[in-house]
Amino acid sequence: MRKIILLIVMTSFLLLLGHEMAYAFAPGDQDCTKCHALNAEQAKEVLKELIPDIKILGVQNGPINGLWEVSFESASKKGILYVDYSKQNILAGNIVGIKTKTNYTQIAYEKINPPPPPVIIDYSAIPLENSLVMGDKNAKYKIIVFDDPD
Repeated sequence: MRKIILLIVMTSFLLLLGHEMAYAFAPGDQDCTKCHALNAEQAKEVLKELIPDIKILGVQNGPINGLWEVSFESASKKGILYVDYSKQNILAGNIVGIKTKTNYTQIAYEKINPPPPPVIIDYSAIPLENSLVMGDKNAKYKIIVFDDPD
């Protein structure tokens, strides 16, 4: 009876001791990019059935562990998609950090679609000879409205 109890205790101890070895990485060292990779060619292969004319602009780690952020161009429009590490699923939508309220997708989108520079117009160069002036023509602020006469 003692041998059976001793055997059960030792087996339990060994199982608990071996529990640490069941992980692929040491606790806190889960860098999945050590085993998983995605380059532009692979991303194109994964996404070409959904978007036949896709051009991959860039691939990088996504804001969530387990996702790649893929910037792409299709039909002259640029966008962001996320591909999981299994390369079986995509996420098309915004990823927003709850605590920081940061829209990570919007930040990535603005990097590939920067806003156009402001247009500076020299209003003094616009001819006003045949214009209809309403109010004081020497006013400090003026509004110019263009209209098609037809």
